[in-house]
Amino acid sequence: MPTLDLPDCKLNYIIDDHTDAWTNPETVLFVHGFTECTEAWRAWVPHFSRRYRMIRIDQRGFGQSTPVPQDYPLDTARYVADLVAIIKSIGNGRVHVVGGKSGGISVLSLAAQHPELVNTITVSCSPVTPPNADGWIPEMERDGVRSWALRTQRERMGSSMPQAGIDWWSDMMGRTPMSTVYAYMRWVSSIDIREDIKKIQCPVLVIGTDTARRGRGIFESWQKTIPHSELAILPIDGYHAAGTDPDRTAAVALDFIARRST
Repeated sequence: MPTLDLPDCKLNYIIDDHTDAWTNPETVLFVHGFTECTEAWRAWVPHFSRRYRMIRIDQRGFGQSTPVPQDYPLDTARYVADLVAIIKSIGNGRVHVVGGKSGGISVLSLAAQHPELVNTITVSCSPVTPPNADGWIPEMERDGVRSWALRTQRERMGSSMPQAGIDWWSDMMGRTPMSTVYAYMRWVSSIDIREDIKKIQCPVLVIGTDTARRGRGIFESWQKTIPHSELAILPIDGYHAAGTDPDRTAAVALDFIARRST
């Protein structure tokens, strides 16, 4: 797997490009959420790679990227800096960026801080304030990351995901090192980017679902503060639309990028 070597981390990435060889496609960067990796976007590849050059990354601490120590000072600035490094190194200019769940925190912050690097952004079921994670770390310490993922998976993926899919996602998420969990949860439990996102000037698509964890009203409350933004609420009974219904969610994202791309 190719990696981008940073001073204290190797960032793993995958490029999927099935566009016509004689064309110069735009690039779309994909950023996964908590306890995920590049495989979280697996089902999006057929939809996007024929039209765009895709870059899927393992965020710092996850997947094949370097794990972080338990006491590592993760913060939004660090994750934004990683995205800037990826875009400048292999982005081929301005890019579209898609973020899933908490991966959207860094994507939104990137757009606010570095408008020169971003064409459009799409965030799917992302929070802008700390998610409710009460008891997660003690449960992971006691039973393991996979056990926590399996217990919480149905709420995340909804009723339509087959049990084989629940198991697959739990296996993938369960490979996350506990040291990364500690550092990541310390960061995400204190985030609040509601003021930052008001500065975003590129076109923004906010994809959400209407669930008990993150309802329509929550997404509407902050989406409407972003200039040039749109909200798409999908009829899915889980809070991870990009994972549980990748075909529908990818189609909505593709339509938005085609309409709003510069």
